[in-house]
Formats: sequence, structure tokens, C-alpha cells
Amino acid sequence: MMKIKTMPKFKRILLKLSGESLMGSQQYGIDSQRLADYAEQIKEIADLGVQIGIVIGGGNIFRGLSGATKGFDRVKGDQMGMLATVINSLALNSALQSIGCKSRVLTAIRMEPIGEFFSKDKALEIIEKGEVAIFSAGTGNPYFTTDTGSSLRGIEIEADVMLKGTRVDGVYTADPEKDPTATRFETISFDEVHKLGLTVMDLTATAMCMENNLPIIVFNMDIKGNLKRVLEGQNIGTYVHR
Repeated sequence: MMKIKTMPKFKRILLKLSGESLMGSQQYGIDSQRLADYAEQIKEIADLGVQIGIVIGGGNIFRGLSGATKGFDRVKGDQMGMLATVINSLALNSALQSIGCKSRVLTAIRMEPIGEFFSKDKALEIIEKGEVAIFSAGTGNPYFTTDTGSSLRGIEIEADVMLKGTRVDGVYTADPEKDPTATRFETISFDEVHKLGLTVMDLTATAMCMENNLPIIVFNMDIKGNLKRVLEGQNIGTYVHR
């Protein structure tokens, strides 16, 4: 029987990945199996013709804000966090290329030949050719999170949606890892997120998405196949909209 190919719901996406999720079952660093699972999921949707930009955090290696609480200068701590995202981006780039998925790393801070310096034109050129563009080093500025970097890059590449891959399957009334009575929203507006004080992303990031009409889908990336399911329009996460 001929298998019918499902058309993806979105043509161009910004995928935000958690650095902490890369740890897998480890306490620190990069779990090779988790990295391989992510790469396979990304290749799966790239093969459908989806144009993909990716931002990945660095919390599995170093978080600037937590470093500041331990005596690090905040600016230097954030710069260390930016470099952590570059390490993760290089790892993901290598994993993608090893399975035949063309990808390139762009950096918000000049560091050739580690990665190409980011520009909107360069990013669009890459994704329109069918390659995966991995955006590293955040915004290149301290005091901005990778969530804000994701919002910025998503807006710049004119993505249809930001897909925020996390360890939970959506936005809840409370932290589901701490409160067993927490319930998941299927859809929620940015205004409701702010009113209820929910932590989808930091306030700067969500404000940017709201002002520039970039919706967010929060879903569990750690379940293999979920990325494709989101692209097929299956209701497995929370849709955050204007």
C-alpha cells in the first residue's frame, strides 16, 4: 500500500532546544544518545522540506545567571554561557552531518573558523537551500537569555512558529514536576501567560514574540517522534498565541 506523505503544517520554524535536556540521564555535559535522538528528529522534518533554524541553550555546561550568584561578574558569566551554547551547537552540527543532514553553525560573536558570523541574509540563504542553520552565542550581548535569542532569530528569519522543545509536554497551571494537580493548557494567549505569571520563556522573549506575532508551541522534545508530530499538527503541546 502506498504511504501518503503528510504535508507539514509549517514551512519555516525556529526550534529552541534546552541545553539541560542534552544532559539526558547525566548530571552534566552532553549525552550522546540524546544528541543522536535530537539529530534524527531534526533530519526527519528537514527531509519533509521544512526550513529550520535552531537555537540551543547552554545550561548543561554553564549558566551565566547562576554563575553570577556564585561570584562571577555577570557580563563575564553571560559570555561564558554564550560559549557554552557554541559548544552545544557544534555538537549538534556534527551529529546532523554524521547522518547526512546538511547544517551550519552561525555565531553572534565573530569566531571564525568555528562558525560563520550571523546575518539575516546568510541565515536565509542557508535555510532556503534546505540546510539547517544553528544559531549560537545567543544575541552576542550579556543580560539576554537564549530564550530572547530564540525570539530574535525567529523574528529575523520570518519563521511561521517557534517550537520550544522542553522536558514537559506543554504549558501547565503550575510546575507539573512539583505539583501533581497541575493541568496542561492546549492553547493560551501571551496576555494570559503574563497575567497568570507562567514561565513559558522570560518576559523579554515572550514580549518580542507577542509584538511580532510569532506564536510558540511548547512540547516535549525528549519523546522521539514528537517534533514530526507537532509539524503534522497533532495536539501534543501548548499553542501560545497573540
